[in-house]
Amino acid sequence: MVNERLRRAMHRGGLDIQSLATAAEVSVKSVERWLSGSVPYPRTRYRVAVVLKEDESYLWPEAVNGASLAGAEVVATYPRRSDVPRHLWTELLRNSERDIDLLAFAGLFLTEEHPDWIPTLAAKAEQGARVRILLGDPNGAQLAARDTEYRIGGGVAGRVAAVKAYYEQQMPDQVEIRFHDTPLYNSIYRFDDEMMVNTHVYGVLAAYTPTLHLRRINGAYFNTYVESYERVWASARPAESLESA
Repeated sequence: MVNERLRRAMHRGGLDIQSLATAAEVSVKSVERWLSGSVPYPRTRYRVAVVLKEDESYLWPEAVNGASLAGAEVVATYPRRSDVPRHLWTELLRNSERDIDLLAFAGLFLTEEHPDWIPTLAAKAEQGARVRILLGDPNGAQLAARDTEYRIGGGVAGRVAAVKAYYEQQMPDQVEIRFHDTPLYNSIYRFDDEMMVNTHVYGVLAAYTPTLHLRRINGAYFNTYVESYERVWASARPAESLESA
């Protein structure tokens, strides 16, 4: 079985088999075996992880004691979404190649606070990444309930309209946008094997609630949120124009 994580880490680092072998002080045959699924010795694993700037447990999760994987997917936690380093959002987006999934009621902060967000997202879609965006249904019960909770008199629906307009004006046709009417326990922002999960707390704006940065290793955390996203996506409807919604 091909070690896809190792292959992609090499690609991100601009290393081919020969250059990684040289950096890790091993033979080309050794790197080829790793790519085919074999696991190097501990000292070599550490050296390769340093070269590739990845966690050893991410590249070879099967080589780490299962008990030690508990919580290993949690890269960082932030008491508020506003505490997440600003550069991290676009950095995760730039490093994505396959799957970019967004689930929020609006997520207006991405389009308004990060000038590179929309052009980078459009470029990723044009390069072949699957981009899916889930926004709150302006006519749905859940968005109305959130609006009442925040006591902002229709402001949430206005944010959805603004975000939808931003995306529709600049996104290629292959980007899919849907409206959902589900209780939003978390906003989910997936970038291939990394994810930001903004938890929600009743009566508190999302910018001021805890946020997790996850990186898939064995899926203990990551897969739970992927499953949640897929369930919401399946129940959502195409986001036609708001006038006809």
